[in-house]
Amino acid sequence: MKVIKIGIAPQEKIRERVMAIAKGDLKPKASDPKIWFTSMRSLSQVLSDENRALLDVIRTARPSSISELAGITGRKQGNLSRTLKTMSRYGLVRMEKHDRCLRPVAQAERYLISA
Repeated sequence: MKVIKIGIAPQEKIRERVMAIAKGDLKPKASDPKIWFTSMRSLSQVLSDENRALLDVIRTARPSSISELAGITGRKQGNLSRTLKTMSRYGLVRMEKHDRCLRPVAQAERYLISA
């Protein structure tokens, strides 16, 4: 069972950390968060109850396309596509290209949040 570690820090601290890593001053540990949010509010918008349920459907049903996922969930394809794009930017979902379709793949089964 894959767990994604999520960190919450102000934008300035995240930027400082990235710059320190780029300069070689800081070596990230395996236990460090891989995904960062600037607030609990932004995290709660991306990992809302509805979106966590969507991730669960993606994990269990393994849809072959966004259209199939829309049919399973009853959500409109455009809305679903925007949600998946946001989740993809944060690394929660990977979009795989198969033929002419994009297939959503959930990246983890659990999330560990640290502030």
